[in-house]
Amino acid sequence: MAAADVVAELRPGMTIGIGGWGSRRKPMALVREICRSELADLTIVSYGGPDVGLLLAARKVRKLVYGFVSLDSIPLEPHFRAARQSGAIEVTEYDEGMLQWGLYAAACRLPFLPTRAGLGSDVLRVNPELRTVRSPYDDEELLAVPALRLDAALIHASRADPYGNAQFLGPDPYFDDLFCMAAERAYVSCEQVIPTPELTATAPVQTLRIQRWMVAGVVEAPRGAHFTSCDPDYGRDESFQRLYARAAADAAAWADFRATYLERDEAGYQAAVASGRAAAPHPL
Repeated sequence: MAAADVVAELRPGMTIGIGGWGSRRKPMALVREICRSELADLTIVSYGGPDVGLLLAARKVRKLVYGFVSLDSIPLEPHFRAARQSGAIEVTEYDEGMLQWGLYAAACRLPFLPTRAGLGSDVLRVNPELRTVRSPYDDEELLAVPALRLDAALIHASRADPYGNAQFLGPDPYFDDLFCMAAERAYVSCEQVIPTPELTATAPVQTLRIQRWMVAGVVEAPRGAHFTSCDPDYGRDESFQRLYARAAADAAAWADFRATYLERDEAGYQAAVASGRAAAPHPL
């Protein structure tokens, strides 16, 4: 599929899960395509990074469910911070393990899963809708994490075949498989689409965490995670991330950033990034 084909299958008001972790291996090409679309009123579920920031800046988000929203080397995502402080969106803030457990519950088609995570913390105070349950075996009180059912999931992988088997070659798969299994339909963007036998010709089968039964569509998107990392293909573009964060702090600067990088198709975005990199002073 093309990225535009994926977005054409999404609808306003959907709950969309986005894989990756902070500013690492985010499906940014798909996120940018959503920003260019008419979609709105979305509920986004994410271990958030610039995916959340761009969607907030484009006013696509009604509600955000998250364990954190960070650019990693820049602790707070600037658009998220502005939206959170102004109360512009509805939020559900979970412990990182609770978010994982909610996705796992949805993947297992369960209404909830019990956990100790969150007990004794302010997670319950800021989420008064959460409930506790008693173990039928020893009467221990546990937190019941509700299933995070997704209408769609978007992830980015190193490689995939045309059928939806996708491979992670970096050090961490994060929870992308849970996002896919928790969703009615999952879409994978990847650095390269290759024939199925080549997936395991030089890498172990354990790197194939995403299997074709989980996936509704595959998008070949070289550098499609930029400006987040996609190890081992490329690291996080720290200079571009700093440019993004500085622009987010000023309305005029953000308008210029948006016109330069976002108000164009993906090929135009990648060309603008390459042009800016070529024009920058060569580092010592």
